[in-house]
Amino acid sequence: MELIDIVDENNKLTGQVADRWGACTSGLWRRIVSCWIMNEKGEILLQKRSPSKKSNPNLWAKTSGQVDRGETAENAIVREVKEELGVKIPEEQIKVMDIYKSNSSSKSFIYNFLFIVNYEIDDYILQKDEVAEVKYVEIEDIEIAQKNNDLNYIFSNWEEADFNKQMKILKNKRSEILKGKNF
Repeated sequence: MELIDIVDENNKLTGQVADRWGACTSGLWRRIVSCWIMNEKGEILLQKRSPSKKSNPNLWAKTSGQVDRGETAENAIVREVKEELGVKIPEEQIKVMDIYKSNSSSKSFIYNFLFIVNYEIDDYILQKDEVAEVKYVEIEDIEIAQKNNDLNYIFSNWEEADFNKQMKILKNKRSEILKGKNF
């Protein structure tokens, strides 16, 4: 059983602890981490969730997971990337890009990160019970999938303002990379 810290509607720890699925189904506020992984060509890594996943099986998504009990968001994202993809992320890049408050039925604060890596697809060692496969795509492919409400992608159901904000951040970072700026 995975235990997580419960937070209030202002993202403050309540001192309450719950199992991950119990918190989700009970509508308790929790913390989640997610990250975009961009290669040096400006392409975005997507991972296809395992068919055995309880939520969103077989859908393409960015890397994400729960913040475990007593864990920081920064530690959680490092752990999730290592567990699911078998790679390390550059420590100097471990900075929260933004925090999104999701008021959906699964109440959560989502800590978003962006990492620039030089990994090829074959460098990823997938945790098969979490990730079925990975691929690099162009940012515009993500936008098309969302615009077309392509249900093969988790982000097709995101709120438009959050989606657009994240795409703008990704495009700006891609522009910096392709102009040869340090990342």
